[in-house]
Amino acid sequence: MVFWPPVILLTGALIFSLIDFDGFHSSVSAANGWLLTHFDWLFSYASFAAVGLIVWVVFSPLGSVRIGGPSAKPILSRWNWFSITLCTTIAIGILFWGAAEPMFHMNGPPEFSGVAPHSEGAESFAVSSMFMHWTFTPYAIYSVPALAFALAHYNLGRPYSLSGPLSLVFGRAALGKSGAVIDAVGLYALVAGVAASLGAGVMTLSSGIETVSGLHDTTFLRFVMMALIVSVFVLSSISGVQRGIKILSDLNTKFFFALVAFVLIVGPTGNILALGAESLVEYVTKFIPRSLALGERASDPWTRDWTVFYFANWLAWAPITALFLGRISVGYTVREFVLFNLVAPACFGAVWMTVFGGAAIGADAGGGALSAALESRGPESVIYALFETFPFSAIIISLFIILTFISFVTAMDSNTHSITGVCLKGTTSKERRNAEYQMKIFWGVLVGAIAFIMTSTTGIDGVRILSNLGGLPGLFILITMGIVIVRIRLAWLDEVRAARQPAPSPEEPAGQVSAQ
Repeated sequence: MVFWPPVILLTGALIFSLIDFDGFHSSVSAANGWLLTHFDWLFSYASFAAVGLIVWVVFSPLGSVRIGGPSAKPILSRWNWFSITLCTTIAIGILFWGAAEPMFHMNGPPEFSGVAPHSEGAESFAVSSMFMHWTFTPYAIYSVPALAFALAHYNLGRPYSLSGPLSLVFGRAALGKSGAVIDAVGLYALVAGVAASLGAGVMTLSSGIETVSGLHDTTFLRFVMMALIVSVFVLSSISGVQRGIKILSDLNTKFFFALVAFVLIVGPTGNILALGAESLVEYVTKFIPRSLALGERASDPWTRDWTVFYFANWLAWAPITALFLGRISVGYTVREFVLFNLVAPACFGAVWMTVFGGAAIGADAGGGALSAALESRGPESVIYALFETFPFSAIIISLFIILTFISFVTAMDSNTHSITGVCLKGTTSKERRNAEYQMKIFWGVLVGAIAFIMTSTTGIDGVRILSNLGGLPGLFILITMGIVIVRIRLAWLDEVRAARQPAPSPEEPAGQVSAQ
């Protein structure tokens, strides 16, 4: 009941798209429009609530609780924990959007921003919007279900599934067949979100190969890139967390830091830092109205096309990714969990968007080369247009292609572990090992096929639709996981208060003890 519903739904959609693509595209576009019309406000409010909930947890006594119990030992070092978390979550997106997104906001800022295109106000609006989309809010969306799962699984002995922590709210109704339905919904959400991100990555890789080699970004090239990514991440996933993901994420994160340092040094360093500081102030002062889409933002299509699109994407990934992030956090306290699953990667996202966004804005101001690339070849080409303005561009572009490839392999690797974990239950160790291999190959091929069809036909619009449709079930799972954390926090506080009650005196009647 976990495996078949999302498989039937996704393969059915895939077959529908191959038989009648126009009818398929019309149907999913209508579904996407209905979703945004009716639930855009809930995406915004739930995402903002996730930030507030994490802040509340950090400053509560629950922050000192160790995941797995007082004697639990970590399975990862802090560096490996941070690098795996970073590469499992937003690492894919920042490669695609780091230079491209500010071009959209610079060229066409929304009316509610009150700034003119290509003005200084448009620059700070662009970078502050990237802070909104790529830092604390997305990581709060990941952290809420991940923390709920970690505490429910390791500290309260709940099953390794989405339904495990949800049983703290719904009781036995969340287990059994009902629990399987919940896991199936989360599985569908993740596959849709993963396919969307994989599609964006293939577009980035194909555009980079076109820039370096002169080969045209054709459907066949995208197919080859898709097949290569799927093959490598399946092999890496089979090797296990301690080998595949750990090695790839360590290498990947070091590449990230090196690339940020290079761009900051060779780019307009002073302008980048000044723009980053100005944008940070704007982000902080306007965080609440932007998060809640207050005022004119609520009716402006820009809010749905960008902010809600990103929230939906994070929500699609969050439920099943939470199982993986929660599993690797054992042995650390709740506050350490928030530091390494939210604060540290969010800060890195802010640095990346400051450096690449600022460098892209500065390079485009010198003649509009990046805007021209966006207009003629699409958002996947903008990062390479930026690199072509730097020294050693051919080397940097080649390294960036490798970095992008490793990023996708790492993210798909970790999520394949989670997908397999919720699909396989009640098997012996030998049976499970064989089934894991088959399951990882199956999901890898299915995700690749969905991403290939969407990016080969509708491009970035297909990516956006997949993200939004996957985010709706993730939205309701996030809300329930937030309730789980509140219940765990209150129950833990009740236990602490009970433990602090003075012991009754021997002569005290039993009834009085019970009343106390």
